[in-house]
Amino acid sequence: MATESNSKHVGRRIRLGMVGGGNDAFIGGVHRIASRIDDRYELVAGALSSTAEKSRASGLAIGLSEDRIYDDFKSMAMREARIKDGIEAVAIVTPNHVHYPAAREFLKRGIHVICDKPLTSSLADAKKLAKSAGDSDALFVLTHNYTGYPMVRQGREMIESGELGQVRVIQVEYAQDWLTEAQDFKQAEWRTDPERSGVGGCTGDIGTHAFNLLSFMTGLTIDSLAADLQAFVDGRQVDDNAHVMMRFEGGARGMLWASQVAPGNENSLKIRIYGDKGGLEWAQEDPNYLWFTPYGEPKRLLTRNGSGTGEAAARMSRIPPGHPEGYLEGFANIYSEAADAIIAHRGGESVGKEVMYPTIDDGLVGVQFIDACVRSSSRNSAWVKLG
Repeated sequence: MATESNSKHVGRRIRLGMVGGGNDAFIGGVHRIASRIDDRYELVAGALSSTAEKSRASGLAIGLSEDRIYDDFKSMAMREARIKDGIEAVAIVTPNHVHYPAAREFLKRGIHVICDKPLTSSLADAKKLAKSAGDSDALFVLTHNYTGYPMVRQGREMIESGELGQVRVIQVEYAQDWLTEAQDFKQAEWRTDPERSGVGGCTGDIGTHAFNLLSFMTGLTIDSLAADLQAFVDGRQVDDNAHVMMRFEGGARGMLWASQVAPGNENSLKIRIYGDKGGLEWAQEDPNYLWFTPYGEPKRLLTRNGSGTGEAAARMSRIPPGHPEGYLEGFANIYSEAADAIIAHRGGESVGKEVMYPTIDDGLVGVQFIDACVRSSSRNSAWVKLG
């Protein structure tokens, strides 16, 4: 996670472009809403679809000027980098296989990139994109949005301060049911196509979220893993269920379950973290609460922006306790942290350590995680290192 930017330096709105996210794309609308919640961005340009006709229709539908609607991301990057008041940042919200070529075009022109996860569809592309980001002066932000939830930040703060002691055991799961049978609509089609999603299906789509969440909250570095992946639906070419055991540097152990064939689960991301002094439990579907159990004492319920929570949770909260905040607000927190970094970058400034967002490094580790899971499962769940 990065530590860049200063929220005091707000200035004018950041001029934002978007690649992907046309009329029939769920995640594009989410990104647009998230970018607007704190009024830090203005969407001014886009290449919103894989065809010129759809891109134009989508751009007009969301109010873009005709001369700022592009047929493809390359022409958009080239022109926006040249014109006065061109975009300062671009949100890339395409299927996974487009992330690398699109991000590369904007990075090499000094345009900041805000990219959906996973980083790329292959480890080779992830490594090339990491190099491109390293060679560019532009910032790279990956939207692992669950790290923006207030009570996730609270848990991280408690672990960093030693309230759990030495972390020993982590259990994380992300279960959905929407791919329990074969589906033929757009969001299902590309996610189950290895040419577009990459070699990891469920592992890449939601397993990376679970892995990133445990890494963010605990600060642990994975040493090795053993994975058992399944494609339960007949004819499916990528996994739809994954069981992963993990060993971490320092001796902690973890288990990760990701599934998109678990009836009764809509978006059930949960994490349990246990140390020698206590434990934490958090569930995304009830995000305003964090259970904390000091060893030998009764379980305590901590609430978002309530008594017992610290600065890390408070700065991610917008409204008083008892008023629910959730998915869109957590997503918006990543956009606002990115905005702090971009605005600081305008003046060559640095930011406080409290400003955190997933970076290219988090993205690379996420794709290494997918690759290691696939390699391990192909070897009868052998223990493998991330590479």
